[in-house]
Amino acid sequence: MEVLSIVFYLLLTLTLLQTLLSLARGSRTCRKLPPGPAALPVVGNILKLGDKPHKSLAELAKTHGPIMSLKLGQLTTIVVSSSTMAKQVLQKQDLAFSTRSIPNSLHAHDHNHYSVVWLPVADRWRSLRKIMTSNIFSGNRLDANQYLRRQKVEELISYVGKCCGEGVAVDIGRVAFTTSLNLLSNTVFSVDLSDPSHDSSKEFKELVSNIMEEAGKPNLVDYFPALVKIDPQGIRGRMRVHFAKIIQLFGRLIDERSELRKLGKTSEGKDVLDVLLDISEQNNEEIDRTHIEHLFLDLFVAGTDTTSNTVEWAMAELLQNPETLKKAKAELEETIGKGKLVEELDISRLPYLQAIVKETSRIHPPVPFLIPRKVETDVEVCGYIVPQGAQLLVNAWAIGRDPSIWPYPTSFMPERFLGSEIDVRGRDFELIPFGAGRRICPGLPLAIRMVPMMLGSFINSFDWKLEGGIAPRDLDMEEKFGITLQKAQPLRAVPINV
Repeated sequence: MEVLSIVFYLLLTLTLLQTLLSLARGSRTCRKLPPGPAALPVVGNILKLGDKPHKSLAELAKTHGPIMSLKLGQLTTIVVSSSTMAKQVLQKQDLAFSTRSIPNSLHAHDHNHYSVVWLPVADRWRSLRKIMTSNIFSGNRLDANQYLRRQKVEELISYVGKCCGEGVAVDIGRVAFTTSLNLLSNTVFSVDLSDPSHDSSKEFKELVSNIMEEAGKPNLVDYFPALVKIDPQGIRGRMRVHFAKIIQLFGRLIDERSELRKLGKTSEGKDVLDVLLDISEQNNEEIDRTHIEHLFLDLFVAGTDTTSNTVEWAMAELLQNPETLKKAKAELEETIGKGKLVEELDISRLPYLQAIVKETSRIHPPVPFLIPRKVETDVEVCGYIVPQGAQLLVNAWAIGRDPSIWPYPTSFMPERFLGSEIDVRGRDFELIPFGAGRRICPGLPLAIRMVPMMLGSFINSFDWKLEGGIAPRDLDMEEKFGITLQKAQPLRAVPINV
């Protein structure tokens, strides 16, 4: 009760201060703000967010327009909900909107000071971004590691084959997560972090899910910064625990490798960790031990969660739409042969499979608001003023369901992409699951290889039925909101020999 009383009086004080500041500034700037719903005293529009803000804000945009303003406590938030407005802020005025709006939870372990995701566009960010793209996601590096992706997909299908023989259901999201986790860990550390035949990835997956949920959860500290020392919802405290577990894991792996290097015991083929340690030893100011740990934190949290979520949503949509699944299986059988694994070179010859992945990204974007941004100075956008310090949210979920762009927007129709040049690489603002502009997701080149391989191999290697005899129309498709959009109820399906 004492904490609640302190919070109440702080909020009351903040409201009075906010009112005085507004009067001091005058109403000129307010008149230029984008339109938006009327704000309540103290809380502003916080109560309108609900537990699924991407849906709530999409509904509000129908009334207030493709660019609207909200007051979340003391935080002015601008929400963009159309492809035209997204192009304006992510391409035409990209530099003005390139700074991140950092949730307080991401200050745990000073992650905001070391993370390539959250650092401002400056020399440190450019250096880390270049290191990441050159040594992990470049075309040459990805081509060289193609054998690893095939190996991990083979292990995945082998595990599913055992489940098939035993007649047991597969947790699609979990096994896709395990495959993504081991692919990354082999690329970075040359080891598996999880055994596909056991549930050893469960703890790591729960850890990543918790991080994404906490980071995306509405947090009073973000709306009322004076509460930072209290952390009334305990979000930053829980995030500190989650981060510590992952950083300790990576720290042990780095220590082990450093000891081997001191003894001269290095392998001929250098993995990512070797390359980063080489760079650090040559120029510690470019990247040091702490930067490496936080880079891995970004890589493993974002890379595993978004990929596995996309595969799980795609499989859920296919199982709910048997005719679409039938078309996908027919294309695979005709192009590569029934029962075979999908190779990376096959993807370009599988337009319907590619269309399924695009349609999944449209209707279930991995990051519904992309990563939030803010402006350092007042910025004019289409006649409106986005005031200094305001947060910008791009509602990719709403854009993907815009009826003026997409006929039957809530229907899963991969056919809409056949013969279409719309792609996910940040040039077509109707479909921006990876963002766009200078802060586009650096992992895009890996994702567009890995997702079709896993999904196509699932489809081509087995037939599927939902666990418990659930009819396709009764499959639960509810979402769980966080920074990423997860399926609320894990998809469990029984594989059957084709």
